[in-house]
Amino acid sequence: MSVAFVQKRTIVRAKVASLRGGFGLAEKMAPWAGGRYAARLWFTVPPAPPAPPTPAGDEPFDIRVGDGVVRGASFGSGPVVYLVHGWGGLGAQLAAFVDPLRRAGFRVILFDAPSHGRSDPGVCGPKRTHGVEFSAALAAVAARFGPADTVIAHSMGALPSLMVHREGLPVGRFVMLAPMRDLNTHLDRFAAQLGMGPRTRRAFDERSERLVRYPLAGFDVRRLAGEAEPVPLLVVHDRGDRETWHAHSVDLVEGWPGRATMISTDGLGHRRLLTDPIVIDEVAAFVGTSGERSVPDGRAAAPA
Repeated sequence: MSVAFVQKRTIVRAKVASLRGGFGLAEKMAPWAGGRYAARLWFTVPPAPPAPPTPAGDEPFDIRVGDGVVRGASFGSGPVVYLVHGWGGLGAQLAAFVDPLRRAGFRVILFDAPSHGRSDPGVCGPKRTHGVEFSAALAAVAARFGPADTVIAHSMGALPSLMVHREGLPVGRFVMLAPMRDLNTHLDRFAAQLGMGPRTRRAFDERSERLVRYPLAGFDVRRLAGEAEPVPLLVVHDRGDRETWHAHSVDLVEGWPGRATMISTDGLGHRRLLTDPIVIDEVAAFVGTSGERSVPDGRAAAPA
């Protein structure tokens, strides 16, 4: 174990201890202030991990969403596959899926959500955003490029993807990679880590709902799926994932209203499954080829 790693871990522990002390004081004297500060922490986007370069042959685009611009890239032609990254991620994290899908005759679209990557901040300000802004960004991108043959979403990206589908975006199938099943589970963990008391937690929840203008309980894949048109689903989740839970994906697949399949991996964690060759092959096989799609008069569609 390196000295630098030990120092970093010590600093993190000291910071968490300091925060817990502060929230303990806020619970007694000013829960509203603790709730406001907790919301500030929650909506702050963490630095993105390194992402692979995107393949050649892309067509960059920018689309205005609210007061900012969402930036992304299009690859190939044919039925559209949208790649949706998670919280603190980048569109480029899913770049390994581009070439297999492009060769299969699809147009592949990736983008950075507000306050992520190369996209502008949203209404929450620099380095902050939330799931409703994610969904607004995907809706705006889909308005440019059309209905989704497939949506491939990582982690928190599964929630806004289903929100947009429920609001009317036609989607042929979903692939969810290490999906966040519901927001409240993660809010509970966040509150426990910070040592929030019940009064501060109520203030935090109320402020969060005012900011996003959406009930926190509504950020639940199971609920959203039940309110949208059923479509086939593939879930890939690593048993050792420490950011989202494998058991939650089992629960999601068992309760999915349409046909659902799950692939469990070992040793890939939360992000390595985005570049694992076997996972990429399984996802590509699930999506299939553009020639397998039907057109309105019932004939097979020719590859683009």
